[in-house]
Amino acid sequence: MSQKVKVAGWIAVGALAGALTTVSLQTVARGTMAPLPLEELQQLAAVFSMIKSDYVEPVDDKKLITDAISGMVSSLDPHSQYFDKKSYKEFREGTTGRFVGVGIEITQEDGLIRIVSPIEGSPADRAGLKPGDLITKVDDTAVKGLSLSEAVKRMRGQPGTKVVLTIFRKDESRTFPVTITREEIRTQSVKAKEVEPGYAWVRLTQFQERTVEDFVTKVNELYAKDPHIKGLVLDLRNDPGGLLDAAVAISSAFLPAGSTVVSTDGQIPESKAVFKAEPQDYMRRRGVDPLKTLPPALKTVPLVVLVNEGSASASEIVAGALQDHKRATLMGSQTFGKGSVQTVRPLGPDTALKITTARYYTPNGTSIQARGIVPDIMIDDTAEGSPFAVLRMRESDLDKHLAGTNETKDPALEKEREEALKRLEAESRKPASERRPPEYGSAKDFQLQQALAKLKGQPVKVSTTLVERKVEPKTE
Repeated sequence: MSQKVKVAGWIAVGALAGALTTVSLQTVARGTMAPLPLEELQQLAAVFSMIKSDYVEPVDDKKLITDAISGMVSSLDPHSQYFDKKSYKEFREGTTGRFVGVGIEITQEDGLIRIVSPIEGSPADRAGLKPGDLITKVDDTAVKGLSLSEAVKRMRGQPGTKVVLTIFRKDESRTFPVTITREEIRTQSVKAKEVEPGYAWVRLTQFQERTVEDFVTKVNELYAKDPHIKGLVLDLRNDPGGLLDAAVAISSAFLPAGSTVVSTDGQIPESKAVFKAEPQDYMRRRGVDPLKTLPPALKTVPLVVLVNEGSASASEIVAGALQDHKRATLMGSQTFGKGSVQTVRPLGPDTALKITTARYYTPNGTSIQARGIVPDIMIDDTAEGSPFAVLRMRESDLDKHLAGTNETKDPALEKEREEALKRLEAESRKPASERRPPEYGSAKDFQLQQALAKLKGQPVKVSTTLVERKVEPKTE
């Protein structure tokens, strides 16, 4: 599918708040403060005063201060952020996985809103909405021409309020309205099923507060159905990250007790830490060890982990830990390369600061910042190859990203991207049905089929085009 025209999000969330972030949550602000540079603060006050007195139009005090804080924080790196009241609320919704809406996963495709799937048990699910349905109107507003975020905003609202979605169902050639009552939705960040007899697939879409408990529930259901699972695929493709403790817990589910999962290092003492596969390192306000009920077989079941350029941060922690301990075979493409940890510190009841406080390192002491994790076996997106992989954004492409070790730019990369853009332009002219990628976990999921082949000891179709995006030493 065209990279230019496809965007995905959850109704009532929009951009996922944990995206590309390994987050450590703190309930109180730090009490210590660094010495203040008085001369520079006097200049800031002077600029504030000049704007208030001389600018062509009156400017609100709160807006000036808020924008000054936002600019100061955003200049640090791509992942530090000041949360005002609205963005802080959205961030907390993203990490808890709870929000008010109708309960559908959607994409924007050629200006239209297509339903990927309704969330099980949600108002949309109960209303009979189906994958592939197109939303043409939200109440009286046509969707054509709206951005995804604008469409999401119109579908948001208070619990108990109603929204009318006009649906076009292509296979029935009919358009019809559906009235849905909004309610609080809890997203499922874990999907799982037995894809073939004896072989299971577990997909993590994000590391949220409920991810560990949902993971345990899904895995126990798999083993209750088949106690003799011969192989498991852990799917971390396009998992943008989330909570650090959840990543440590998921890693611990597969690793021997006491194994190092990840270490962090930064300027302040609390950023210097080693997290191991031990309950005290992942329980975080949980009363009992959530992994206690997992079947012992999970520690030894043959394991393949699927990753790609969209696997970032917390998912890279899991992939790196399982790779370093040789607990799993990593397959797919080189990961995003976000090797930093953000801490969220409240500034008041409704505002907070998300600030990068540490770099993290895999158990072997490797920093993946701006480089990513290289799979053991490179696998293309499809049987035909990965024609658009070079266009996918990675950490090293972001402005102001933390530099990796001896990082430099690949001069051939821009030429590859120009060629890929030409292919993408030609692809975008095809009908949408021909550009739609197979659903993850389906029988047409090429990478999943290669992972299953690996687990069965069968030949794997290794990529002949994907290569590691290396970090070369800088030359003076």
